[in-house]
Amino acid sequence: MSSVPPSIRAAYDPERFRADGHRLIDALADQLASWQAREGKTLPWQPPGQARAAWAAAGLDHGELVEDLMTITRASTALVHPHCMGHQVAPPLPSSALAELVSALLNNGTGVCEMGPASVPIELAVIDWMCGVLGMPAGAGGTLTSGGSLGNLTALLAMRQVQAGFDVWKAGAHGGPPLAVIVSSDAHYSVARAVRIMGWGDAGAVVADVDAGHRLTAAAVERALARAHGDGRRVIGIIAAAGSTATGAFDPLDELADLAAARNLWLHVDAAHGGGVALSPTHRHLLRGIERADSVVWDAHKLLMMPALVTAVLYKRGSHAYSAFAQEASYLFAATAPEETWWDLGQRSLECTKRMMSIELWCALRSHGAACFADIIDRQIALTHELAAKLAATSDFEVALPPTANILCYRHLAPGRVDLDAHNRDLRRRVVDDGRFYIVGTQLRSGYHLRSTLMNPLIESRDLDDLIEHLRTLCRP
Repeated sequence: MSSVPPSIRAAYDPERFRADGHRLIDALADQLASWQAREGKTLPWQPPGQARAAWAAAGLDHGELVEDLMTITRASTALVHPHCMGHQVAPPLPSSALAELVSALLNNGTGVCEMGPASVPIELAVIDWMCGVLGMPAGAGGTLTSGGSLGNLTALLAMRQVQAGFDVWKAGAHGGPPLAVIVSSDAHYSVARAVRIMGWGDAGAVVADVDAGHRLTAAAVERALARAHGDGRRVIGIIAAAGSTATGAFDPLDELADLAAARNLWLHVDAAHGGGVALSPTHRHLLRGIERADSVVWDAHKLLMMPALVTAVLYKRGSHAYSAFAQEASYLFAATAPEETWWDLGQRSLECTKRMMSIELWCALRSHGAACFADIIDRQIALTHELAAKLAATSDFEVALPPTANILCYRHLAPGRVDLDAHNRDLRRRVVDDGRFYIVGTQLRSGYHLRSTLMNPLIESRDLDDLIEHLRTLCRP
């Protein structure tokens, strides 16, 4: 007779898993069909206090798994709904969601190869593929990590160790002259956060103004360099963007790479959003020069339609992947140089028990092919340009700047109202409260604008018309 208690046997029962799994997949497939038919709300919004009280009242004692999971599904933001045009998060491919289910069930960490005997070599293969897609030279390499914020921090740590001129891991952040990087005024907040985590303070991020197209130019970097040197800071890198969060602008990477090479500076490209454009023969010119970057961050949970979070940190010289975390952990890694145990990925990443994120992208590529991603990206960009054209053709909307890829900033022009910022902030709040569409907003130099990121390739032209009319309706008394 087994000594395992019945409660544990029931929790791990394969037949229970089979039955629940069949019911759940059927229910989720029905929900996907409903969203694709544009039924229900995109954002079932509740005031946070009210929502917290409701979930707490449900208790944690009893529940039916599939019913609970579907309750959560119906209460969540429906990224798959074609009226969801908000943040830069993909409606994931269903195939990648199934891969994540397997990843969760296996629960193999990827810090050491023996813990992830399948996922570690798959991750290395995926990294090689991504480096190849970007055109990086032989010897490039990197790692996957959980999100662009952690990816930017990882790359900047490597930059610091390579460029500082002293061993920061041993001497500390202040073991040499005060260091800094040049960042654009549109840089993602994670860059400024990473600089402060590294102990450089506010002055460690020297801000260069963007041009009229919200791009960081070499001329602006030169001005920022002069200012930093005058303040006694030693600049060691430039942080460029390939698809900035605010507007989707792509910095002129070739131009910045020329400057970085001339000044012996590290060039880091935050391509978290725009890295996937490399798969599109039509639009990959936006990334011209990215292969010259010393490091690149690329989110697969954006234009590659993966479940969050799957972020690649790529280095032109693969050995730099070990510079970010130059330390020993003998209970995990062999007492040798990191390059000699290249299969233990924990030497390249802050994470040790990292989930098997590589298998989602690997399976999606094998199931759909890289050409499918090119079709998705081309469609997203075409839809965004179509929305911009529709808005520009009206008399009551204004586009902030022509879209480069699939992010668009615009605002409603309320007749007789002077404070456009307050009007559009209020309009955005009404969109959220209503829930049938979802858009976000951003503050530009010219004022507050509504912002749409068209991540869903199932959006149709009629959805764009419906969005415009919906915004007009919400503005009526």
